Parts: sequence; structure tokens; C-alpha cells
Amino acid sequence: MRTSIAASQGMQQSINDDIAERIRLHQDRVARLKAVEARLRTAASPPATPLVMLAHGDSWFDYPLDGNTIALSDTDLIAQLRTMGNINPLILNMAHHGDATTNELSWPKQQRMIDALNDPTNWLGSGYPDAILFSGGGNDIAGDQFCIYLDYASTGGTGLNAARFQEALGAIEASYRDLFSFRKKYAPNIPIFGHCYDFGIPNGSHPLCTGPWLKPSLEFAGYRDLQQNRKIVRDALVQFKTRLQGLAADPDNKFFLVDTQGTITDDEWGNELHPNARGFKQIAQKIVEDLRTHFSGRI
Repeated sequence: MRTSIAASQGMQQSINDDIAERIRLHQDRVARLKAVEARLRTAASPPATPLVMLAHGDSWFDYPLDGNTIALSDTDLIAQLRTMGNINPLILNMAHHGDATTNELSWPKQQRMIDALNDPTNWLGSGYPDAILFSGGGNDIAGDQFCIYLDYASTGGTGLNAARFQEALGAIEASYRDLFSFRKKYAPNIPIFGHCYDFGIPNGSHPLCTGPWLKPSLEFAGYRDLQQNRKIVRDALVQFKTRLQGLAADPDNKFFLVDTQGTITDDEWGNELHPNARGFKQIAQKIVEDLRTHFSGRI
């Protein structure tokens, strides 16, 4: 018991240290940008100001591997976005791999975002980020618990249990709605950009440290044909996107959903849930295109 408690505390401290280092590096970048802007403020044609954004989410925003292997640097969407666009954005990344939306919106992590939002050294003149990037929902469903949302093939099931899966989507929607309330209080009128993942391949591929997230539950419920299983996963993700589209349709939410489904080819998946670096870059390009429609000339 003491060993497991110590390991948990050590892991949490490691996460806290990692986030603190990200904040320090981000503040250094913002300070350098402010210095450059001060020097060029009187120029005849001062350059456009890059976007400065806050990111929070799961492993699609925090993935230190390339597929299933150790990478020299992160390959996730935030890592890709930082190098993309005509003007590279500055992004304070508070995401941590493995988080469900209920973890992401737990009070300690909301407090961490509040602290970041209230620190003027993280932002430019407005005192707020230009946008909030959010990635959430995959870990609420994928994993050993995925079997909860499947009917047994031996009793005539063909995949998802419609009622139970809608209830799972309802819990995810509750987290997104809480994020909108959070934004309204702590970052009024700042737009939130989200994505809807892509159609993962439930083939059991995973890194040594974690997973697989889909194939074991499918096989447990009696589904062993890969093509049928791909259809089940696709169905789940299409329903997930539909639920988020409903949130994006309400202008009061100021939520913009980037349609990322159908973007990645089979050879751009690193494992069941995560693209490889090329796949992440393809998804990131979709996000860049959406950001350009809202922030013309700044990315």
C-alpha cells in the first residue's frame, strides 16, 4: 500500500514538474515576443502578432512517442501546431495523456487553468489567450471499459448498445458544457476549438507502456472480425462527432468543432488510438485552416 501511494505521489509530482517547466518555457517565449513587439511598434509595417493560445486535453495534445516508439520530441497535435502556419503560434499546453474529460475538468485541473489564465506573463496585451484548444472524449470510452458499451455478439448483438453509448456521450457532453461555463467565468468570449479524432483501427497495436484500448473489449464481447470492428469504432466516433456538432451549433457556446474524421490514412496510424507524426500533422493542418477563418493573417 505504502509503495503504491509513494508511486502515485511520485507520478503526480512528475506531472506537476512537467507542467511547471512548460509554463516557464511558454513565459520565456511570450517575454521575447513582447520585447520584439516593443521594438517594432513604431515601424511603418509592424508584423502580425502570432496567436497565443491555451491548450488542455488528452494524449492527442500530449504524446511523447512516434507511434509505438520513443521519439526525440513530442509528436502530438500541439507539437505539430507550434511549427505550422505562416506565423507559428505560441501555445501553453496544460494537457496530459490518458485523461478522460472528467479528469480534465476536475477541480485541480480547472484550478491549474485558472492560475494560468490569471498570470499576465502568459499572455499579450488583452490579458487572455486568443483561443482555447481542447481535446477530450476518447479516454472516456476507449480502454478496458469500452466493453460496457457493447452488446454481446453471442446474444445477437451487432456492436454498440445504443442506449448505454448515448449515456456515455451524455457524460462527455456534461464535461464540455462545464468547460463552456468555466470559460464564461474565467475567460469571457474566448473561443474554444475542439476536434473529433479520426477512425482508429482496433487491431491491438499499442506501445509497450500502455494499451491496447479497443481490440480486447471487442474480442471479450465476441467481435473478432477486423472489418466489422472497424465499423463499430467508426459508428462510435461518428456519434461522438454528432454530439459535439450539436454543441457547436449553439452560438452561445462559442465552440468551434474542427471536422478531423476521415483525414488519416491507414499508414498514418501509429497504433489503435494515436496517429504517427505524419498523421498528427495532417490533423493539425485541419486545425490551422479553421483557425485561419477566425484569425486572418495571424497564423
